[in-house]
Amino acid sequence: MKFIFTTASDPDCARSLALAALLERDPERKVAATLALRQAVGEEGDLALERSRTGGPHIDPLRSIVEPPDLPGRPDAPVLVAPKHLVKRSVHTVIGRVVLLHALAHIEFNAINLALDAVWRFEGMPAAYYHEWLRVAAEEAYHYSLLTAHLATLGHRYGDFPAHDGLWEMVEKTRGDVLARMALVPRTLEARGLDAAPPMRARLAQAGDEAAAAILDIILRDEIGHVAVGNRWYRYLCAQRQLDPNAIYPSLVERYRAPKLKGPFNFEARRAAGFDESELAALGL
Repeated sequence: MKFIFTTASDPDCARSLALAALLERDPERKVAATLALRQAVGEEGDLALERSRTGGPHIDPLRSIVEPPDLPGRPDAPVLVAPKHLVKRSVHTVIGRVVLLHALAHIEFNAINLALDAVWRFEGMPAAYYHEWLRVAAEEAYHYSLLTAHLATLGHRYGDFPAHDGLWEMVEKTRGDVLARMALVPRTLEARGLDAAPPMRARLAQAGDEAAAAILDIILRDEIGHVAVGNRWYRYLCAQRQLDPNAIYPSLVERYRAPKLKGPFNFEARRAAGFDESELAALGL
């Protein structure tokens, strides 16, 4: 699907176009918009301001954008419920695998939204910050597409089952501070996916769904990089504000009521994503 950006967005401003993609309610159009924006901005993160000279959108870190209502754009289905109302099923049944894959597709759909939100919302960051989060958004869109394509082979689509809104709730809580966003979304909530992916992958493989297991391999590989982006910019912001990143983190967890982390932990993946040894040791307490 070729996505044509709406006239309501500024076609020269990548951050404005990220907001337009975030507002898109149709999942397939959101995916297409996200991938088109990533392609239009290109690979040269620090040189993105020069893109306007060649006709592509540029990244303007200093541009102030007014927040519109009705964020994020999402379809009428799935119905959003509290996590306690979601039914867990065995992956050794087809419906159990479908429900798990649907839950993963919902996580990836939300991950597209949170990456796009990180691009448009926070001004004054280096150009490389916006470029990295556009890459993350495009990779999340790819993950979503892989999962929904596999769901289709099982006779289902995104929206067929209820889902919860935990990821976006933390996006809302941290809307006023990019430091809190980096601390509590990529390096807290998304990092939980690093821990959960290997056992889920093993269960799917044991159930005979090698295609789903292969998708989990791709997601884990890329999510290590996404958490690393959060770690990198969290530490950048802590240095800028003269804060100790390990000392300030517990207070951010308390202030924003982030979930407490529980094991088992994927220490190898967390180490690859940029967590230092003192942070990893603290997880074992």
